[in-house]
Order: sequence, then C-alpha cells, then structure tokens
Amino acid sequence: MANSTKVVDPAFQGVGQRVGTEIWRIENFQPVPLPKSEHGKFYMGDSYIVLQTTSGKGGSYLYDIHFWIGKDTSQDEAGTAAIKAVELDAVLGGRAVQHRELQGHESDKFLSYFKPCIIPLEGGIASGFKKPEEEKFETRLYVCRGKRVVKLKQVPFARSSLNHDDVFILDTENKIYQFNGANSNIQERAKALEVIQYFKEKYHEGKCEVSIVDDGKLVAESDSGEFWVLFGGFAPIGRKAATEEDVILETTPGKLYSITDGQVKPVDGALSKAMLENNQCYLLDCGAEVFVWVGRVTQVEERKAASQAAEEFINSQNRPKSTRITRIIQGYETHSFKSNFESWPVGASTSGADDGRGKVAALLKQQGVDVKGMAKGATVNEDIPPLLESGGKIEVWRINGSAKTPIPKEEIGKFYSGDCYIVLYTYHSGDKREDYYLTCWLGKDSIQDDQMMATRLASTMCNSLKGRPVQGRIFQGKEPPQFIAIFESMVVLKGGVSSGYKKFIADKNLTDETYTADGIALIRICGTSVHNDKAVQVDAVATSLSSNDCFLLQSGSSIFTWHGNQSTFEQQQLAAKIAEFLKPGVVLKHAKEGTESSAFWFALGGKQSYISKKVTQETVRDPHLYMFSFNKGKFEVSEVYNFSQDDLLTEDILILDTHAEVFVWVGQCVDSKEKQKAFEIGQKYIELAANLEGLPPDVPLYKVTEGNEPCFFTTYFSWDSSKALAQGNSFEKKVLLLFGSTHASESQEKSNSSSQGGPTQRASALAALNSAFNPSGGTKTAAPRPATKSQGSQRAAAVAALSNVLTAEKKKRSPDASPARASRSPTPTRSPPVGTKSENTSPEVEDAQETQEVKETEGVVSVSQSNGEDLVKEVIQPNENGGDGTFTYDQLKTKSANPVSGIDFKKREAYLSDEEFQTVLGMTKAAFYRQPKWKQDMQKRKVDLF
Repeated sequence: MANSTKVVDPAFQGVGQRVGTEIWRIENFQPVPLPKSEHGKFYMGDSYIVLQTTSGKGGSYLYDIHFWIGKDTSQDEAGTAAIKAVELDAVLGGRAVQHRELQGHESDKFLSYFKPCIIPLEGGIASGFKKPEEEKFETRLYVCRGKRVVKLKQVPFARSSLNHDDVFILDTENKIYQFNGANSNIQERAKALEVIQYFKEKYHEGKCEVSIVDDGKLVAESDSGEFWVLFGGFAPIGRKAATEEDVILETTPGKLYSITDGQVKPVDGALSKAMLENNQCYLLDCGAEVFVWVGRVTQVEERKAASQAAEEFINSQNRPKSTRITRIIQGYETHSFKSNFESWPVGASTSGADDGRGKVAALLKQQGVDVKGMAKGATVNEDIPPLLESGGKIEVWRINGSAKTPIPKEEIGKFYSGDCYIVLYTYHSGDKREDYYLTCWLGKDSIQDDQMMATRLASTMCNSLKGRPVQGRIFQGKEPPQFIAIFESMVVLKGGVSSGYKKFIADKNLTDETYTADGIALIRICGTSVHNDKAVQVDAVATSLSSNDCFLLQSGSSIFTWHGNQSTFEQQQLAAKIAEFLKPGVVLKHAKEGTESSAFWFALGGKQSYISKKVTQETVRDPHLYMFSFNKGKFEVSEVYNFSQDDLLTEDILILDTHAEVFVWVGQCVDSKEKQKAFEIGQKYIELAANLEGLPPDVPLYKVTEGNEPCFFTTYFSWDSSKALAQGNSFEKKVLLLFGSTHASESQEKSNSSSQGGPTQRASALAALNSAFNPSGGTKTAAPRPATKSQGSQRAAAVAALSNVLTAEKKKRSPDASPARASRSPTPTRSPPVGTKSENTSPEVEDAQETQEVKETEGVVSVSQSNGEDLVKEVIQPNENGGDGTFTYDQLKTKSANPVSGIDFKKREAYLSDEEFQTVLGMTKAAFYRQPKWKQDMQKRKVDLF
C-alpha cells in the first residue's frame, strides 16, 4: 500500500516515535494536539483521536488508534474524527488497530490508558457549547462503575440520582463523599476510592476531607448527616432506573461476512484463518463487537469503505450504540478476534504482533533496563533473570507408586526422564518469614499415573503448609531459571528408577536405557551461568556432538571431557563440575575438538560428521494478564490491559502469561473450593493459548497465592510490598493503603457493627437525632438549608425511634445484669467515616457505637427537642479509687509525675473538672465534643492529653 505522506495533516507530523499516549481534539474540523496536562479530560461536545504507541519486537512500534465521540458532539465532528483516524493510520504505515469509542461505552483498553478514570465534562469547543468556568468550583455527583477500569459518569446532583446498586462520588468544595449502595460491588467501592484520591490531588491540592457513607446503615457519625443534608435531608432512595448504558451486550459466536464495494455478504462455512484473503476486507460479527479485518494489500479507499460498511451494518440492524467496532490489519490480529476461530496457525502472519502489549516497562526491567528506559551494556541474553534467594534448604522426592521416596542429599540434582519428582525449596526473602518454592518435575518419558500422583502429593504438601508455597508444574526441557539455580548441579539422565517406570518398560517389552554409572553415556553441557547450567544426557553417537558446546563421554570407569571449538570457558568449568557430581574423584580425560583419541570415537560407535547449529533464543513476548470465565461451558479469557499490581484483586483468580511461563494468581478472598482449581484453570488457558497464540503446551505452570508472590512473579509489576501485606477485602485493603491503618480498622468495626442488633439500632437512632438537630454537622462544604416541615418530622421520628430502642433494651436486660465498668469514658472508641480528616463524629454518636456492654447504671441519657447540645448527657462514674471521677490536669497529663490509674487513657480530658477543662482547652466540654474527632485529637496533643 502506498504511504499517504503527501496528504499528511501537519498535526500528525512525527507521531508514533515514542512509547506512550498522544491525543488530538477535533477543533473546527482539524486535529489539534492536546497537552499532557489535559489528558483524561474529555468534553461531551467534542471528538478526540487517541494514539497509543507500544514497543514491539526488534525495536519496532505497535499502534492502537481510538477515536472518541462525545455524546453531544456533532455528526460532522464525529465523521471528521473517523476520517482523521484513517489518515493517522496511513502515516503510521497502515498497521494500527483502530477502535471506535462512544462516550459511556468505552472499551477497557481505552480506559486503561487513563487510570483511574477519564473525566467526562459538560461543554466543548464546538459551536453551541461553552467551556465551564474552571476557576469556580462546582459540586458534582458521579456514578462510578468498573472493577479495574472505571466508567465515571456525571449525574444530576439530586437524591433521585442515587440508588442501592451503584457507588457514587459527591465532590464538594471541602469534602468528597463516597456513597456505597447497599448492593454495590466491593471491588467497585475500592476502585471509587482511587478516583476520590485522584480528585483530591487534582482538584483539591490534597487538602480536602474524605468520607464514606454506607447505604442502609444510619451509622452513628455526623458525616452521614452532612451527606443527607446536602440532598435536603434523609429520605428513602429509589430503585436503579435501567438505562441503555446498563445493557450488557451478549457476545455471540462470530459470523463472517465479506465486504466488496461497500456491500456486506455472508461467508458460509466454519471459521478458518484460510478464509481471510490478503486482498479483501471482512466483517466478523460477534454481537457485542464487530471486527473489520483488512487484508494487508488492500488500498486506503477500500479500508475507508470497509469501516463505513461496518457503521451501516450496525445501523441497519438497530444495534445498540454500545456495539464496538474494531478494525484490524492482517498480521496484527487481537486475541479477542482470534478467539472466534478454533485455531490460529502460527507462522503465516506478517508480524506475529500481540494484542495488549502495554507491559514493555516490566519486561525491560527484567532484561536489565532501568525505569528511565536506558539499557545496560550487557546484551539481553546475558542478563540474569530474578532468582530465588540462595542458601535455602532443598528437599527432593521421587514418585514411587502411591508414595514419594526422599532423594539422598548427595543425589539431589540428578533427574531421570522416566520419573517424576517433587522439589521443595525453603528460603528466606529478606527479613520475611520462611518462603516456599514447591514444584513437580515431570520427565518426558514418565507415565501418566506418576504425573498425576506427583501433582496430588504436591498439593497435599502445599495444603499442609497452609497454601503458602509457590506451587509449580515443570516439564523436562522447559526448566525455568529459578528452578535450575537452586541446585548445585543439575543433570537430566535417560531412563527411570521408579517402580512405575520399570513396570511400564517391562509391560511394553521396551529396552531399558536407564543411565548406569559404569555404562556408556554422552552428556551435553547446556548452560554457562547459575540459572541455566543444566546438563542433559543425549544419544551416545557422534552426530550428537556440537562445536558450540562441551560434552562428557562416560565409557565404563573413564570419563572424557570434550570441548567444542566454539565452547566457552564457563562451559568447560561446568563440564568438570558435572563429572565430579556423577563420579566423585574421577580423573578426566580431555579431548578438544579435532584432537580426539581412537578410544573416544570407539565409545561413540565410530567417528561421524556432526552439524554445528547455534541454538537460537526463544522469542520473549511481553506479559499479558487475563481474567477468565466459562461461557456456556466454553473457557474464555479477557485481557486486563496496561495492568498493574492494583489489578490483582483479592476476590479473583487471574492468569499471567509471560510466554516463558504461566502463573495462576489466587487472591486470599477466593472461595476455598475455587482455589483448588488453579491448576485446572491454568491448563485450560494453556490449551487455549496453544491453539491461538502458539504458546508451548509444556510451558511451566505456577500457582501463586496472594501474599506469597515470588520475585520472578513480581518482576512483571512495579511491586509495592505494602500493598501485598494489606489485609481484608478489596475495599478494606484500599482504605488501608490510602487512609492508614487506623481508618481501616475503624471501617472494619463499622462494617462489623451492622450485625450487633440493639446497640446498632441505638446508634442509628442517635445518629438520626443528631443530624435532625444539627443538620450541618460542622460541615464546611455547604450552608445548611433552612428548616422545613420534613426536618421537623425527622426530629420527631428520631426522638420516637430512640425512645423505642431504649425501652426495648431495658426490657431485654436481666435483673442480675452485671455492674458497669467504673472507668468508662464519655467518648469511647468510635467508628468514623473513612478519610484523611473526616472524623466529624460527636461524642454522643461515638458513645452509641460502643454500647454492647453498656448498662443503664453507667449514665443517664436524656432527650430534648429544644436544645441540640442536650441530645445526650453522660455522668462519669466514680473511679475505682473513689472520688467524684475527676482529677487535676497535672495528674492526667501523659507525662505526669503523679499519674492516676483506673481511667481510660484515651479519654484523659473527660476526667477534668468543668472549670479546669475550660482553662486547659479554652472551651466547654459541650463545645469541645461537638467538634470533629480529628480536631479534638489535635487540641489534646497540644496540651499533652492525647
């Protein structure tokens, strides 16, 4: 295809020359480059072109072009974006994958460029739309959907926009609220926290407060009241109204059509790669997505016509707007396209390009490139991959019938191709506890029964170690570097010594070629470094030799070491090491290529010619992370694009394919029965990828459990160990990471409190009452609305609710209830909203949340509708040493020379007299406890009472 450089738009000059994202907005029907600072902002009245450039093989670049159409953009501008996308593709050599992105229906791949989210804004550059006044803050309500990439949509700031199924973000000038619908997804809640953190840093200079409000729980906290006041007071919310965006399109089996002169005609027969001719265009209809496949020798006009035909095809069938259109060039087929075919023969494509090639940085890191992308001097082949810490304890067992037989220490590292083994390596990673690497090694000639028994016994061992080991399955000849490196010496010998193998040989009347210490054997030295210094027994004939390697030739009691002319000094050293391992104390006979003795050739059955071929390194792909599902019994995968550690959600099982190995990562919160299926899932993936991507079927397979990730797994991520240590579900983990351990534990307490019956009801009633009398709750986000009749009824209802709860609790208590704790404080541990400074919880509310052990003798609760300050009054009981329950400031200070005992040291200020409280803290107790908790703590620190 001729390059269209003669009509290159000036905006596209020099594009695609660096890895990353480039964006243009259509302004007056011309593409205008968008500065980096504006990336992620998309105005609903505009159309955009997004180019994503990633590194391919051999230093080439791979391209994805997306054109984004805002819901309010004009038809002309949308058409311009589509045309300019084709022009941009021509500039790049006509090999980009093109995607049409409609606002609200963006693909996961597109959204992955703008983590945590894109921000759809009202207005635009086009006529009829005015750009918002950015200097004036506007309170906005968003609905937040998505577990890994977020679809953020602004909705009207009204109670009617809320529902029980979604997560909402209310962004006000001084505080950001997250409202979790009662039926919302845990992972969506966690993702919303990332969006809030992004908003906080981008629009609030990192200084605003953050609060979590849970639907259906009148939690005892003033922030919940603040939130509802902004909506005009608390009232029930309605059900979620169905919209077009909620319609999940069903993926259907692909149906192929040819596109000729703009006409779409069905192609009969089962889908086969051979149907796709390189001078034609085709349409593959998969229901939720329509692919346009373009042969590599088609012309630009044919490609434009094919894209237009796809648009008309969708319109003619009244398909939903969310139907995606993806245009693919021959040789650059995506996984989702190829998965519609039973198999995809490898080798006929023009490039072997892969879909979702966004993890180049991780691969470069593994290959010795720093974060800035500057390569080290060593070549890729010489780089040592991440290996397990040395100095650990290694144990090996051979499978023998239904049991495992331990291998003597001096024999560890010797493997027979007819046998199966279990290897356990115990080591310390830094200052951590013991870590485990547990693998099955399956010889290429081993029997099926032994392979199954090895897997079963290894799983039993893994369970006995509480599932902590990295569990692997390794086939002979595919040993990964970290496996080889744990052995002092590793040699793979012919035959087998297990009872299962011996019986198989006898039953089949086969010749037993098992290695013996006094027989004839030729052993090839394969590697040169600690991670590949493996030796393998080969056929003892001259044609097995190679000038590139070293060999050991055992003939009875003698061992020759043979050095090929192109072998390295390291190989020669390793040959001597392996000889000592096989026959300790043996005296080597040296034979350099071309100087061999007649005894050497006699042992090989005579001199013959041999071919010296340099073994080429297997092409390494960048890694891909996949989710999986079973659709009508068929195993399917979908890619997590531009993945990061944050995509490893604790409720999920994920598949990481590096082409050199496959990892099945299992989160802590996965059901125990599902955890046991990890290897089954991994095997199904390998079978699928072998058919579609050319993945070797004997690739090493690992099961990795959350919290026990080894270095050779974490190298594919920018790994943060603090994230790996976080406990809880996805939401709780995110709370911990973003807002600290204190808030995380309090969030957990709040979650647990929902099942505590009476005390929770009391807390809810107190919260409602507090909000009714003090609707602003001290908020700085907005002025409270004037009192209304509904507020009056709210107060009355709250008072009645509290009265009912207290009456019910009194009836439930037995006459011989135990006395109250003498040193109970007036403000026990509370369960605040999650946030950086959002602990606006009154002492009355805090008290309600720790009432499970509270008895009526602890204090008196009185209710007044006329004075908000008298909502809850508590009487501190006499301390255990007698007295009226008050102490002097000098006694209560944290560094007091005369400290008191028998008090709650977290509430020192509560034991001050009213007069001294006023003197020390400069306000009354009532005023102090109406403040947010964080303010209370700050003031207590200043006066040494914290």
